[in-house]
Amino acid sequence: MSQEHVPASLGGAVDLSALAARHQQAASPQPEAAPAAQSQGAATGVVIDITDADFGAVVELSERVPVIIDIWAEWCGPCKQLSPVLERLVEAQRGRLVLAKVDADRNPQLVQAFNAQSIPTVAAVIGGRPAPLFTGALPEEQVRDVLEQVLAFAEQQGITGSVPVGDGEPAAEPEPEPVPPLHQEAFDAIEQGDYETAIAAFEKAIAQSPRDAEAIAGLAQVRLLARLQGRTADEIRAAAAERPGDPEAQMLAADLDLSGGHVEDAFLRLLDLIGSLTGDAKQDVRLRLLDHFEIVGLDDPRVHAARRRLTTLLY
Repeated sequence: MSQEHVPASLGGAVDLSALAARHQQAASPQPEAAPAAQSQGAATGVVIDITDADFGAVVELSERVPVIIDIWAEWCGPCKQLSPVLERLVEAQRGRLVLAKVDADRNPQLVQAFNAQSIPTVAAVIGGRPAPLFTGALPEEQVRDVLEQVLAFAEQQGITGSVPVGDGEPAAEPEPEPVPPLHQEAFDAIEQGDYETAIAAFEKAIAQSPRDAEAIAGLAQVRLLARLQGRTADEIRAAAAERPGDPEAQMLAADLDLSGGHVEDAFLRLLDLIGSLTGDAKQDVRLRLLDHFEIVGLDDPRVHAARRRLTTLLY
C-alpha cells in the first residue's frame, strides 16, 4: 500500500461524525488526555482502550496525530497474534501514532461504525476521517508498511503532531523525507483541482522511473478523480442503471463506488462486466480494474481475491 492508497479509503467509507457528536458532551477524555487511558499491556501512553462513550475525543485527537483502531475480542485467536504487533510498532513511532483498542463485545456502536464484519479489524482515523485498513492478522512487515503509509498520508494532510510517550516527553519531529519534484508538482496540481497537470507529472515520473510505485498509484488515483470531475453521483448511477451492458457507464459507476470506499462493490461490478465482454472493451475493463487495485493497495486482501477471479475470467 503506497501513500496514495490511503486516500482512496477516506472517501466516505464510514461516517463517524454522528457517533462522535453523540458522545461529544459525555464524560470522556479530552484529546490531550486520551493517551493516559492506556491499556494494561502497553509500555507507553500511545496505546489506549476506548469505548463507545469516549470515541468523540479520539476523533478530535486524530486532528493532530493519526489514530489506529484495533477492534478485537478476548476469544479471538488472531487478535492475540496481531495486537502485540500493533502495540510494538505503534510504540516504536514514539508518539507519532496512537493505537486505540476496541473490545468488540463491549462496544457495539464502534463495531457498527467501522463495519467490522470480522475481527480483528484495523482502521485509521486521520483528521476526523476514517479509513479501513485491513482485517485478520497480517505479518509484521505488512503491518509496518500499512502504518508507514498512514503516516505518509497524514503528513500530506498536515497532521504531523505527536503525543507524550512513556517518559512524558513528546516525540521529536522527524525530518520529513524530501518529496520527489515531479511528485510534488502532481500534489500541488491536485490541490488546485488541475488533474491534467497532475496526470502529466506522474506520467513523466513513471517514464523516468518505471518502477516508481508511488507515482503509479498516484496516477491511478488522479485519473479516477479526473473521470469523476464535474459529474454528479445521481447522473452516474442513473446512466449505469439504464445501460447495464455499457462498459463506460459501468466503469464510471465503479469509479464512484471506489471513491466512496465501496471497494468490494467496485470490484464486483467490473468483474461481472468483464465476463460478458471481448476484444478492446474487455481490455479496457481489465486496465480499469488494475488501476483500482493500485488505488486500494496491492497487499489488500480484497485485491488478492479480485485478482484471483480476474485471472479465471481472462484465462
